[in-house]
Amino acid sequence: MIIGSISEDLNFEQRVAITPEIIKKYLSLGLKINLTKNYGSHLGIFDKVYENEGVNILNTSEEVLEKSDVILQMNILNDNNLNKLRPNQILIGVLNPYLNKEKLKQVIDKNINCFSLELLPRITRAQSMDILSSQANLAGYKAVVDSFAYFHKAIPMMMTAAGTISAAKVLVVGAGVAGLQAIATAKRMGAIVYATDVRMASKEQVESLGGKFLTVEGMENLETEGGYAKETSEEFKKKQEDLLKETLKKIDIVICTALIPGKKAPVIIKKEMIDVMQSGSVIYDLAAIQGGNSELTKVNEIIDSNGVKIMGEANILNRLPLSASNLYSKNIFNFISNMFNKEKKTFEINLEDEIIEKTKIK
Repeated sequence: MIIGSISEDLNFEQRVAITPEIIKKYLSLGLKINLTKNYGSHLGIFDKVYENEGVNILNTSEEVLEKSDVILQMNILNDNNLNKLRPNQILIGVLNPYLNKEKLKQVIDKNINCFSLELLPRITRAQSMDILSSQANLAGYKAVVDSFAYFHKAIPMMMTAAGTISAAKVLVVGAGVAGLQAIATAKRMGAIVYATDVRMASKEQVESLGGKFLTVEGMENLETEGGYAKETSEEFKKKQEDLLKETLKKIDIVICTALIPGKKAPVIIKKEMIDVMQSGSVIYDLAAIQGGNSELTKVNEIIDSNGVKIMGEANILNRLPLSASNLYSKNIFNFISNMFNKEKKTFEINLEDEIIEKTKIK
């Protein structure tokens, strides 16, 4: 059996699905690997490195798609490459079925098996495959580092003979994986950190990292069975807005991470809240690509609202592509291993396996 991966559109995606350090594990299963020429050269991983590990480097994407049984990608293929897939092939990646519903239907109608890794169930056995967690961890870290770079003051408290510099105050909106990493990173760099989330279970996690959890009066636990946040009532939103507006008067940096799977990101930081923030403050919105948690967020733009900078990149992980690729390649290998029958040396789509059943696009 042969697995393959072709180059992503580098204008939008710098990460790759297969890194050299994972090659030996694939080969140990008895699999062969096809990659396109210059597959990882933009990351400083040249073809010779892959070839030395036992990879076949092919000249074109068409060759890889034609000669591979399983295609591993970061994102969904473009229309031209999707049309080159043949029946019974397997396509695995972050396919975003909510946005690519029609495109994927056409592929599935051709009897191509598609698996989208962001749909993995939150069960213990799937933790090593959890691409949302591995990538969100890096995103939370990088959002803090980048926002601190734009902030014009020192982050930790400093006591000098000339006087004391107060520690920066950071608010993290959403205490999922990205939010918790943002809290930990900001604390390590000396900031005073506050956090808010609709899930009461987050309070203990925030406080264990040294953050101060903002509790909305009459707060209920708004968490799905899968561990994700769900939409809030209008009454809750109003109470949350009042609390945030008062809190933001003293906040220097806001890191927004709140997302609801498959839906537009909730708008939590309204314009009137931004208006009360101090000039020089920074808002970094990790939810930008799904509409943003801030009302003023624009993808890949830095908005200046009375001195408050609001930033939101389409893909912050393009700023950490090597680390992100290394983690993603391990996640996807673990998913492949679960699907591969080592005795029969073939891939089996066992829909009684919760991991396979939940990720398969029907």
